[in-house]
Amino acid sequence: MKLRVVALGHRMPAWIDAAFADYAKRLPRDWTLDLVALKPEPRDRGCGTLAMLEAESKRIAAATSGWTVAALDERGAAWSTRELAGQLRRWRDDGRNVAFAIGSADGLHPEVTARAAAVVSLSALTLPHGLVRVIIAEQVYRSASLLAGHPYHRS
Repeated sequence: MKLRVVALGHRMPAWIDAAFADYAKRLPRDWTLDLVALKPEPRDRGCGTLAMLEAESKRIAAATSGWTVAALDERGAAWSTRELAGQLRRWRDDGRNVAFAIGSADGLHPEVTARAAAVVSLSALTLPHGLVRVIIAEQVYRSASLLAGHPYHRS
């Protein structure tokens, strides 16, 4: 199964890149997880928020073309790890490649969430976007472990 995290934002601290890479390399051989970091739209050009999000949505669309998109949004459904694992299993069994979309500081354009196969909230808390990369990588790894019957996941 091919998985991708498409995230607005670059120049993350080294620990974020290291943690993401660590979880990605722990995945089973038939699961891959890569990161596509996209440059956010500049916030200093006098554009409105919606115009900035629209420009970012075009970058997200290009990076996720041909992929099933799961948009990470605070207004999304709160999935448990078991629910995430079940959805990943269904997507895998359907032969889908899945991209998790993480928006910029202002979130995702409504078009991104409207086109997404799922809109998911990782937490009711506001999380730094770099940390979201690590959390989704860890949850993908935990889901793969759960599906394989590995003891990493404890209920």
